[in-house]
Amino acid sequence: MSGATGTADFFYREALRLGYVARSAFKLIQIQKQHKIITPGAAVLDLGCAPGAWLQVACQNLGPLEKGGLVVGVDVKKVKVPSAHCDSRVRTVCANVMALMKQQARAMSPQERGFSVILSDMCPVVSGITTKDEAISCELGMRAISLAVGKIKVRESADYSETMEKFQSSTDPDPDEDGVLRRGGNLVIKFLENEDVPGFTKFCKLKFKKVTLLRPKATRSSSREIYLICEGLR
Repeated sequence: MSGATGTADFFYREALRLGYVARSAFKLIQIQKQHKIITPGAAVLDLGCAPGAWLQVACQNLGPLEKGGLVVGVDVKKVKVPSAHCDSRVRTVCANVMALMKQQARAMSPQERGFSVILSDMCPVVSGITTKDEAISCELGMRAISLAVGKIKVRESADYSETMEKFQSSTDPDPDEDGVLRRGGNLVIKFLENEDVPGFTKFCKLKFKKVTLLRPKATRSSSREIYLICEGLR
């Protein structure tokens, strides 16, 4: 078997063979291999964690139990922690990320000091209406950025301002000025490719030391998913 279907089948079979609950595990495995975003003992917040494959990969990269660390998954669905590749450092919370206050998120972190890594694999339920799906994807991405870096101040003259203003009012109901990502922390966000992604990229380049766009090999050929990888919060 070859082509897109063959590729999809390969990652699906590998997920079954290795005990991952979804083929999406291989997307984070590639991101981790190339960027080392999760270090031993990290505190990881996984937004949109269903069905749990990223929880598994994140836990695998925390190192041995004595290193400590924590993985907290948040999803609007109730998610059971997968038995394979996860240990006592992984837990899940049923909540709507769009309504999650920063103080609530911070309270889930060790000593309420915030997280060293935030992952967002959130994606809209695809309707087939391109503009609608793109807009929801951007709203989800904007919410992840807002939770991570805090209140977003848009500069009128900046070339990212139009993008940020477009999605800010609907995605930032939280008066808390401070984000929940620690200084030096890393952020990964999934988007559906669209004309607003460059605006998000430019904004994140001001906030992080290194920003990269990546389309993992495990992404289906029919998908427009792309990941914004932000390293080292300033």
